[in-house]
Amino acid sequence: MPVSISVKSGARAEMIDITGRVQETLRQVGVKDGQCLVYVPHTTAGVTINEGADPDVCGDILARLEFLVPRNAGYRHAEGNADSHIKTSLMGNSVSVLVEEGSLVLGTWQRIFLCEFDGPRTRRVFVACK
Repeated sequence: MPVSISVKSGARAEMIDITGRVQETLRQVGVKDGQCLVYVPHTTAGVTINEGADPDVCGDILARLEFLVPRNAGYRHAEGNADSHIKTSLMGNSVSVLVEEGSLVLGTWQRIFLCEFDGPRTRRVFVACK
């Protein structure tokens, strides 16, 4: 059964490190070895795994996405957030992480990020481990 965690964003676009919350959920459900699926059920927010040691990495990712998919580029979507939908499609809405001895198997610098593209908002993130 997936566990839902709530994540609040504070800006229109940001990458929020949720690794600790995912690890805590893993601990609560008691999975020792297997895998964890992290899924974001939103059309303007995604999830990715990338470097978490240097905050400039997230800043660079967000800046490049804004360059590639600018906010005001004459989109037809009437709500004014078409760029958010495109950025979410580029990032994806789920990641799968292996679990070994009760811990997420991530590289030395890797972290799991909620990618907000239409905030600030409160988002739901589902975590299913088995």
